[in-house]
Amino acid sequence: MRASLAVLLAAALLAVGVAETPAQTRTGPLRIEITEGVIEPLPFAIPAFIAEDSGAADLAAELGRVVAADLVSTGLFREIPAQAHIARVSSINAPVAYADWKAINAQALIVGSVASAPGGQAVVKFRLFDVFADAPLGEGVQFAGSRESWRRMAHKVADAVYSRITGEGPYFDTRVAFVAETGPKGNRQKRLAVMDQDGANAQFLSDGGAIVLAPRFSPDGRRLLYTSYESGVPRIYVIDLAGMTRRGLEEQPGSMSFAPRFSPDGARVVFSLSVGGRTDIYTLDLASGARARLTDTAAIDTGPSYSPDGRFIVFESDRSGAQQLYVMPAGGGEARRISFGQGRYGTPVWSPRGDMIAFTKQNAGRFHIGVMRTDGSEERLLTSSFLDEGPTWAPNGRVIMFTRETAGEAGAPALMSVDISGRNLRRVPAPGAASDPSWSPLRQ
Repeated sequence: MRASLAVLLAAALLAVGVAETPAQTRTGPLRIEITEGVIEPLPFAIPAFIAEDSGAADLAAELGRVVAADLVSTGLFREIPAQAHIARVSSINAPVAYADWKAINAQALIVGSVASAPGGQAVVKFRLFDVFADAPLGEGVQFAGSRESWRRMAHKVADAVYSRITGEGPYFDTRVAFVAETGPKGNRQKRLAVMDQDGANAQFLSDGGAIVLAPRFSPDGRRLLYTSYESGVPRIYVIDLAGMTRRGLEEQPGSMSFAPRFSPDGARVVFSLSVGGRTDIYTLDLASGARARLTDTAAIDTGPSYSPDGRFIVFESDRSGAQQLYVMPAGGGEARRISFGQGRYGTPVWSPRGDMIAFTKQNAGRFHIGVMRTDGSEERLLTSSFLDEGPTWAPNGRVIMFTRETAGEAGAPALMSVDISGRNLRRVPAPGAASDPSWSPLRQ
């Protein structure tokens, strides 16, 4: 299969707390060719961003590096080193020496500038050029924000470039919630944490006094669900990330609640509740506190995840004798088995695009991260290792992050990511050992 991904630079909402300057639309012949066997990364050049005043020099130096790192991390782009550049850029509005960029085989050129603004603000401008077409792609975009948000500005520049060259949705201006782990295996301290998707700006949300598991972002990215053992048994909590306030959601005596996820509208939580030795799936209305039971079997039903339209729920169950995946209506009812391969299936999560379900598979002593169509067809395993588990989707549905742990006493969990094609397997930077990732939606 071969897919051509056209470039289209259109006006984008790139403001970080301030307004944007719209860009005009222009199409160009720049392409990334994706084939079954090999993806040839697109070579791009990104000269150092221009500082329009002395106060912007530090930001200008850093911004371009983050943009380049974002693009290279996809495996679809290759940066041409600055030492190879022939042309020098003194202004983003200066004529482009296309011949000089062609000479070093740059297919895309990104130029930008940074200027200081009153009130501790910074203004960033950037333009994208199709070198071999001798043409700019649009008239550029200008946006602004606080100096402290400079990394978000860089991620937004990278998002715009990535989306226009690949045709895929953006995902760099996002965060990841995870469990930070320290200490020896079997006695690790686990803390709730969040960070930017590239590992920057890590923040710990709990003190490690109790085991925490499975943080999950709300659809608006403002809240986190997670499971804590602080009461001695697993209970679900929700934390507001702006005010850092939290509350417990399920306090039924003699029960254990775990594996929570938000509904697509953020109004409900679907989760597993274990009472009297039975584990079923329930929903909880966050406004009224009303609870509804969705499954009622002798099996262990857990790991629920909504479809993006809110109509269905995928979950794991051992009702057939082994751990398999099932889909049922969001209000409960007859469940349909969708996994039929060898081994056990768990931790299903619906793609933001709605077309696939990611899962963990255990078979023949190996763990895998895989994807399948929502009817169970076209199963593909993307990874294989001693222990891979717990997939989470980037908001564009193109990349999956998960936990990998190596064998042995010294083995510590790490966050990994992989493209849904199975390519570009890479370790995600994190402050030490980390597990249970949850990818946020695009930040607003």
